[in-house]
Parts: sequence; C-alpha cells; structure tokens
Amino acid sequence: MAQKANIYTEKLTQVGYWNYDETYKMLFNWLQGEGYNLVEDSYKEKLSGAGKEIIIGWTAGKKVTDYFKREIKVDWHILTMKDAEIELDGKKVKTNKGELEIKFTADIVKDYESRWEDKPIHKFMRGLYENYIIRSTVEEHEDDLDAEVRVLIADLKAFLRIPTA
Repeated sequence: MAQKANIYTEKLTQVGYWNYDETYKMLFNWLQGEGYNLVEDSYKEKLSGAGKEIIIGWTAGKKVTDYFKREIKVDWHILTMKDAEIELDGKKVKTNKGELEIKFTADIVKDYESRWEDKPIHKFMRGLYENYIIRSTVEEHEDDLDAEVRVLIADLKAFLRIPTA
C-alpha cells in the first residue's frame, strides 16, 4: 500500500462578493497548468431560501518520479451563494455573493504503485531505502510540494483579493 505523508493543510475563507465560475476556472486551470490530473470526486448542490449550498471535492495528482507522487485535495464548501451585480469601473458586472471556504490538503505519496508491498522483506527494505538512502530526496520532494501549494494559495488569495498576512 502506498504511504502518504501530509505536507500542508490550509483553509481559505472569503465572505462577500466573488465570482464562482471564475474562481472554479482559475483553480482548475492552475492545477492543470502545473501538470496535475484533476478528478472531481464529489459535487453536491442544495437550494434553500438563503441561497445555494455547494460542496465540491477535487483530487489532483501528479507523478513526479516512479516512486513519488504529489496529491492536492481541494474541498470547497459554499454557503448562501446568490447571484449579484456590482459596479466595477463604471460598468455593471455579474458576480456572486456568499461564503466561500476552500480547504487545501497536500500529500506526498511514496511507492504509489505499491511495488514494495508484496513481501515483508520488501517493506523492510523500503524503510531502509527511504530513511537512509533517499532521505534528502524525500525532504526535497516535500519542500517542493509545500512551496507549490503555498504559491497556489497565494495566487488564489490575489485572485479573490484577500489580504495576505
């Protein structure tokens, strides 16, 4: 069985005006542009008097080597979303209003094809391999994924005009 190591988790929240379609496209295009294969695991939409509630689950995976794979999970939770219109540079623009919450979870998946799983000696050898032979490579892949997901979140914050700390 492949081994996952959580590298980074962050939740981003935006309350107010934002464009659902553009935000969706921005994240989708960013992940695909970085070479990730994106799968929409779930999509649920519910209407109520307060507006739409939408729950979306994405898994984006990218094989880095024969041994390492990067995986970013993006969990959307949208509450009380309604269509809205704002004035921008003297023109009326259609947008959305509501509460947007997106949780990002980044994992490094080691031995994603489970090549080292068929015998107990192979599991032992994998432990030696990871801890002594490729330890710096493991750390390098973890650092690269951490940096990559931080850039993704920074780009999304800039897109949504969320101030960074």
